[in-house]
Amino acid sequence: MKKLIIAVVVHISVSSYAVSSELVYTPINPSFGGSALNGSFLLGKAQAQNKHKAAQSKKSFEEKVSDALERATLSDIVSKYKDTVLGENAGFNNGEDSTFISGDYQIDILSANSDSITIEITDLLTGKVTIIEIPKFG
Repeated sequence: MKKLIIAVVVHISVSSYAVSSELVYTPINPSFGGSALNGSFLLGKAQAQNKHKAAQSKKSFEEKVSDALERATLSDIVSKYKDTVLGENAGFNNGEDSTFISGDYQIDILSANSDSITIEITDLLTGKVTIIEIPKFG
C-alpha cells in the first residue's frame, strides 16, 4: 500500500510538471507593448477618475472678439517678419513700414535698415516705448 501511495504521488507530481508551461507577462497598457485596442478603454477609465476641471473663462463676447483680433494681428506680424527673414518677399511690405493698433498697444514695424527689422511697441496708456531690433540672416 505504501508503494502505491508513493507511486501515485510521484505520478501526480511528474505529470503536472510535464503539462505546465512557463509564465509569460503580457502588458495591458499599449504604451508598454500591450494591445492597441486597450488604449481607449484605459483613457476612458483615467478620465473618469480625474477630479480636476479646466477653468472656465468668464469673458464676454466682446472680450473674446477683441482677443481673437489681437491674436490675428500678432499672427500677421509674425508672418510678415517670417516672409522678410526667409526672403520670400524682396522687400518688407514693398518697402513700406507697417503700423498695427492692438488693444492698448501700437505696433510699428520699421524696415528702413536692410540689415535688421525694428519693431517698436508703444503702450498707448502710459506712452512707454519698447524697441525690438531683429537682425536679418542670409
